[in-house]
Amino acid sequence: MPDVELLLDCQSSIGESPTWFAATSAIYWIDVKEPALHCLSAGGTHSHWRVGSDIGAFALLDGGAAAVVALRNGLFQLDFATGNTVLLAGPPFDPAHFRLNEGICDAHGRFWVGVMYDPLSDIAVTTPKAAMHRFTFADGLTAAGDWSDLHNGFAWDVEGTAFYWSPSHAHAVFRAPYDGKSGTVGGPVAFADISPNEGVPAGAAMDEEGCYWRAVHGGSALHRYDAAGSLISRVALPVSQATMCAFVGRDLDEMVVTSARQRLTPEQRLREPHAGGLFRLRPGVRGVVRPCTLR
Repeated sequence: MPDVELLLDCQSSIGESPTWFAATSAIYWIDVKEPALHCLSAGGTHSHWRVGSDIGAFALLDGGAAAVVALRNGLFQLDFATGNTVLLAGPPFDPAHFRLNEGICDAHGRFWVGVMYDPLSDIAVTTPKAAMHRFTFADGLTAAGDWSDLHNGFAWDVEGTAFYWSPSHAHAVFRAPYDGKSGTVGGPVAFADISPNEGVPAGAAMDEEGCYWRAVHGGSALHRYDAAGSLISRVALPVSQATMCAFVGRDLDEMVVTSARQRLTPEQRLREPHAGGLFRLRPGVRGVVRPCTLR
């Protein structure tokens, strides 16, 4: 069982989307509800950029000089030098009910982004589901099917020819063939599920052995699945609300895990003083590169 250490006590409301940027040896992540994009440099400097509404995902631009951030009220380009944002695409839904959630780039520079039903009031909607989308500067924001109330767990297989994702409230993970040339996701098949008693499947990562790792929100654990979808190991975590894992480091032999403190009771916060922190471990296997640059 690998040791899990606190890397940064950042006290995120909902930490999410940890990402390794090899060009600068930096780790990026977001805080969804205290909305900001964060960065931990190779030298240990912690920086952050506040954004205007809930942030669900991001992709990097221009060698790390800027980012595209997926906010409740649309996709924006964020300039790191000034902190200024420019609207690229409006929200493809009513932002009073939904926000963008979870994102991943493919090897060709497309930015895939999901959605979450996260209403700002008690007003009901006909369906609490919206479509997954993909974005490029050439084509804009385009619907790509798979309607869900919570997209999560995005990952590519080792070759980049299969796409994994989880409609989290269904407690399942799906896999589908992926055509990188056309940016087309094929028909999904069930890959793995999780008992509701164990928690909710959250963000994911892929290792070089073709195994799929996912954080279990509410389960104080990471789960690792082999290529056939069988659960082969668990890693216990010191926080209950893990949100996503990512391989980091020059050799991708370390892993970081983001977490959340939102909705914890005062008693739970006493038991989990570092909830919302960024954690690190050595999982004993190397990861594969997760593309994070939009072109």
